[in-house]
Amino acid sequence: MRSFTETTAKITVSVEPSPLESESKPEEGVYAFAYQISILNDSEDTVQLMERHWVIESAEKQVGEVTGAGVVGVQPVIEPGAGFEYTSSVVIQDPIGSMKGSYVFRRSNGGFFVVQVPRFKLVYLSLFH
Repeated sequence: MRSFTETTAKITVSVEPSPLESESKPEEGVYAFAYQISILNDSEDTVQLMERHWVIESAEKQVGEVTGAGVVGVQPVIEPGAGFEYTSSVVIQDPIGSMKGSYVFRRSNGGFFVVQVPRFKLVYLSLFH
């Protein structure tokens, strides 16, 4: 699958989505996807990921919006030159959709800033249909 990358304020976010055939049920309109996120801190500041915001689309219609503290239950601190990776998942009702979002980070000096997560496509192609 293709990787999607965007850099904001020297923080690079890369996303690699992939279909989860074992958790999908196309006959019931259930299409599951995993997505791996890599965050690289190329800034000179230590940063902490405080919040996330996601917009989820299925067949070009917004079907969900998610906001919350941190990611996968943590608010990681990322030193200059270091990175953080995690994997999460989403379920949509159509074989094609997308996600986009943003993270709120806090710098070590207390200032906050927003980092964009690139829009990434969710495409379910099964050999079994």
